[in-house]
Amino acid sequence: MRYLPLTAENRAEMLEQIGAATVDDLFVDVPVEARLAGPIAGLPNHASEMAVERHMAALAGKNVSAGSVPFFLGAGAYRHHVPASVDHLIQRGEFLTAYTPYQPEIAQGTLQVLFEFQTQVARLLGTEIANASMYDGSTAAWEAVAMAGRVTKRSKAVLCSGLHPHYVSTIRTMAKFTGDTIEWAAPRLEAEPDTAGVIAAIDAETACVVVQYPDILGRVTDLAAIAEAAHAQGALLVAVVTEPVALGLIEAPGNLGADIVVGEGQSLGVGLQFGGPYLGLFGCREKFVRQMPGRLCGETVDAEGRRGFVLTLSTREQHIRREKATSNICTNAGLCALAFSIHMTLLGGEGLGQLARVSHARAQQAATRLAKAPGVSVLNSAYVNEFTVVLPSDARDAVRRMADRQVLGGVSLGRLYPDAPELANGLLVCTSELTTDADIEALGSALEGVLA
Repeated sequence: MRYLPLTAENRAEMLEQIGAATVDDLFVDVPVEARLAGPIAGLPNHASEMAVERHMAALAGKNVSAGSVPFFLGAGAYRHHVPASVDHLIQRGEFLTAYTPYQPEIAQGTLQVLFEFQTQVARLLGTEIANASMYDGSTAAWEAVAMAGRVTKRSKAVLCSGLHPHYVSTIRTMAKFTGDTIEWAAPRLEAEPDTAGVIAAIDAETACVVVQYPDILGRVTDLAAIAEAAHAQGALLVAVVTEPVALGLIEAPGNLGADIVVGEGQSLGVGLQFGGPYLGLFGCREKFVRQMPGRLCGETVDAEGRRGFVLTLSTREQHIRREKATSNICTNAGLCALAFSIHMTLLGGEGLGQLARVSHARAQQAATRLAKAPGVSVLNSAYVNEFTVVLPSDARDAVRRMADRQVLGGVSLGRLYPDAPELANGLLVCTSELTTDADIEALGSALEGVLA
């Protein structure tokens, strides 16, 4: 039994101070159906260590790992080859055990890593500055919406229909506490994104327009047109990039008029990692720097003229009065930022472009093969390494049946949009440099088999 030093009298006194009658009052925001009323049904109360190990090993044996079968999943988390040198370097003791640089004068190595990371991210996103990373892409997207509100003094955000639904959910959750108005509708199975619809939704009350690039269906949106319309109304354009490898082939959002560019850095250096931790990217125009969340590392010289690094801006609640903080995102997965930076350094600009071109070529090959399957059509007119196909029946069933054939054939839109039956036949397929000819043929054959 754990040691709990508080007495019943201590607890009663604390509850009285905060105006709660019982401890249960602290959980009123948790839906009743989500609370446990007793032990979890079906779980034993106790078991030996060996029995637990055997049981967990049997459960793990039911999983199909990403590298063991043909793999075509994407939708925000991507499987690329991560060089062995990335893992080797991030496991050096000075990196693996380093904490956030509260004492910059003795954390020069950590600060230099973050400074180099910021430089790479700014160049990748096409922005003038970038911060020292955030939790993940979805929280970075919300921070961009909040930042746009501070800059424009407005509280309405227009989200493009092609924004990842998980990002939409994160933004909506946070907006409940800030009172921001969020406008969004699920996408339609159309070859081109609804640019005209997004522009029509912008008005004088809009703080920002949030556009995913490429979007959740793999389509590439005309950011320049939306940027022009947003700026005409005094709003900001926030671009979201869930697959940074795509920027090796298409123009950086900052170069197309985006004021804030955020994204998920997982696909470079980090790996799938069973869903996390991941890496949020955040860049913006320099004139907005004081409203940017997180930390900013800068380069300077010391009293003897030697190159050094400092925390230039840190408007987070651990460095500034809470009411003055731009965000409560503080300590992040800095090791993921280092992994990203090492992988980017190994690739360089030319290598990133080559990686994107190979991934795109594999996508073209896969799209051509899938289009041969009876009743299957490719939705997109343009894409990078991720595209949508429309099946003659519910894609969720096809995905499950392909998995039974040892092919992870993509992400069904019905899974992402369970309340939008018109999207149920959509299947999101992703390729990378790891995709082989044999993988593509296995995907085509498996899909034809399950649709027969």
